[in-house]
Amino acid sequence: MATDHRRLDAESVQGVLLDDPGFLREILERAVQQVLEAEMTEHVGAAPYERVEGRTGRRNGHKPRALRTRVGTLNLLVPQDREGTFSTRLFSRYQRNEKALCLALMEMYLEGVSTRKVKDITEALCGTSFSKSTVSSLAGSLDAELGAWRDRRLEAKAYPYLFVDARYEKVRVDSRVVSQGVLVVSGVRDDGFREIVGVEVADTESEATYQQMFRSLKRRGLSGVELVVSDDHEGLKAAIARDFQGAAHQRCQVHYTRNLLGMVGAKRRKELAEGLRGVFAAPNREVALGLASELADRWRRGHPGVAEHIEEHIEECLTCLAFPESHRRRIRTTNGLERFNQELKRRTRVVRIFPNPEACLRLVSALAVEQSEEWLTGRRYLDMGELAERCYEERASEGVILMDL
Repeated sequence: MATDHRRLDAESVQGVLLDDPGFLREILERAVQQVLEAEMTEHVGAAPYERVEGRTGRRNGHKPRALRTRVGTLNLLVPQDREGTFSTRLFSRYQRNEKALCLALMEMYLEGVSTRKVKDITEALCGTSFSKSTVSSLAGSLDAELGAWRDRRLEAKAYPYLFVDARYEKVRVDSRVVSQGVLVVSGVRDDGFREIVGVEVADTESEATYQQMFRSLKRRGLSGVELVVSDDHEGLKAAIARDFQGAAHQRCQVHYTRNLLGMVGAKRRKELAEGLRGVFAAPNREVALGLASELADRWRRGHPGVAEHIEEHIEECLTCLAFPESHRRRIRTTNGLERFNQELKRRTRVVRIFPNPEACLRLVSALAVEQSEEWLTGRRYLDMGELAERCYEERASEGVILMDL
């Protein structure tokens, strides 16, 4: 009987979700309202009707505000303070992404490449109707904001670690659907926080494309790069060598492992993966190379191609061992960007085929702004003190640093 009751409860909940579209809207509306109230409490230093010393302001009622979302319009009450100094960033961050997604869908519909589902979605998000002039106006204001962010001056004094990754999206260009590369560059600043420093949409990954992107980053103030982490793309590596002379290159260990495991049958992949993990977990380069040599010997007889690949390329994955041990786990792969790319995939699959490259860049940029802001206002990613100390010791050993008198 208990099982039957649980089944009925699950079915009833599912029925509510399917039969009452307002259910999710009401939940989200309450959650967002709570966030606004919490922001005001933090701003004035006291909860409603709370008498405490050291408060920095006083509440002064609420102002109605409608926020359009994918689950419907939220009717909110934004708290006000007497001095008029309270401002929430919630709307700008949320609506920037909603606008970018909405515009992509609207453009699809206007270009005649949408389906009835896309029409229904756009009308639910944007109102009962829209025109080309409406789309143009919305796109212009949002593009100006995102363009300024992409061209902003990079504020940190140095970006010792740089991560470069790419994914591909379907985009309509000249009446054809083609794959366009979404290039994303993130960096760990000298203060230990992460930041997305560059986003581009290009026809292809090439040395010329990456050179243009890297030179733009340097023009905007990128400096102090000591390590660049990426996959094994030849054009990318050539651009790194040309534009970041003196910086080391770390081949992403996850990409390398995937490539190598593809060379053996499914039954033996676990064995090979364990061997690679042992190499990558080595305390220093010498030990890692010794373990790699042993691993290659074990696979040489049955899989000479695997052995040759290990001997020729695995050293490219060990550059991180020259950096502080506490940093290695986070600089040995591009996993941080991989997770961001997964979020991109989750959002962009709603569109499926972008109506033009500008729509793709718009949505990707909006999501990059959100992610970068989250990183910069969250927890510190790495303690950069060890890296600074290592650099000081290296320079001192080379006679670059003189003793203070």
